[in-house]
Amino acid sequence: MAIYRNKSTKVDVQIGAMKSLYPQFRVTKKTNNEVKFVGELQPKLEFRKFKVEILYCGNLRPKVKVLSPKLVDNPQHFYKRTRTLCLYHPKDFKWSKDKLIAKYIVPITSAWLYFYEVWLETDIWYGPEASHDNIKNENDDKESTTR
Repeated sequence: MAIYRNKSTKVDVQIGAMKSLYPQFRVTKKTNNEVKFVGELQPKLEFRKFKVEILYCGNLRPKVKVLSPKLVDNPQHFYKRTRTLCLYHPKDFKWSKDKLIAKYIVPITSAWLYFYEVWLETDIWYGPEASHDNIKNENDDKESTTR
């Protein structure tokens, strides 16, 4: 009896999950260890559509950028150096290569966009918050955020 092993890579699993749950996202870059998705999210029908880019890099924190529309200068919960969204605090959520972008990162990104739109209207960030002082992110490099 032959034993067959699943030859799917983590990248292939990520792509399959995204195609299933978020077919509006397209793969724009793929290597053995990375995949970049680009697609639109609209957190609420009354809000704008946002074109976002999500980069999966195995165990490194996924990087999420808003491509359009352009965000205001110094938005809340945003890494200035990498121009990526601060979606969670590393003490509250640990990313690993086995977690699915489609299950975790896309919903958190959509929530971030919702809170961003409300913040633009009210100047209050209603989403979850944590202090960013003197912490290292999961990539072991300090990134300053705006709050």
